[in-house]
Amino acid sequence: MSDFETITVPERLHGYPGVAFGGYVAGVLAARAAAKDVRVDFRRPVPTGAPVRLAATADGGCELTDGELLLAAATPVEAPATPCPEAPSWDRAVAAAEAFRADPPDGQADCFGCGLERTPATGLRLHCGTVPGRELVAAAWTPAPELGGPDGLLPPELVWGALDCPGNAAGRLLDGRGAGAVTASLGARLLRPVPVGEGLISYAWMGSSAGRKYTVGTALATADGELCAVAEALWVQPRT
Repeated sequence: MSDFETITVPERLHGYPGVAFGGYVAGVLAARAAAKDVRVDFRRPVPTGAPVRLAATADGGCELTDGELLLAAATPVEAPATPCPEAPSWDRAVAAAEAFRADPPDGQADCFGCGLERTPATGLRLHCGTVPGRELVAAAWTPAPELGGPDGLLPPELVWGALDCPGNAAGRLLDGRGAGAVTASLGARLLRPVPVGEGLISYAWMGSSAGRKYTVGTALATADGELCAVAEALWVQPRT
């Protein structure tokens, strides 16, 4: 990319009101970075509906700024090495998502990734519930054609998005975390193209947990369990 460009995240692509969906932002930075594998660290909330500056960095990464304020930075790293458990079956992922929708935890936001009122055309619908007998949360979902590019594929920034919200669900349902946690960092590796209109399974598992912080692994697979992408993330709960 050129030395810098100005981007504006549409309001519909929010996580919390007025705040851009972290997985989408991470995917935008990853796509613009010269390095193949990056970790995106969030320093401040990225606003929706307002222009921000995206610039390359000398190390092959890039950064997002608002005036003098650093919002997020993509830094070259080794590919995520988090061991990836086998995906749950499609039927078990469907059941997990249905159980979540039937009894969601308090404090759900109208998030592009996991908002309960989103339709297949207006959100990813990552309604991750627990998988009985396994330390996983999972959701079965099918991206609508409206979310795809001209090539019929889910854009890379939305693949990154599919690796974001499951981490929040893992913290809430597997580690007893409260509402309001935010993605502090996200690193992913995309393994294969992801077509729209086909069933997918997003799932996550806990890593470490201490104080206000916890780490998770997340993955995206086809309905048959073939891995499409894997990631690791750090989440932080707000101060009380």
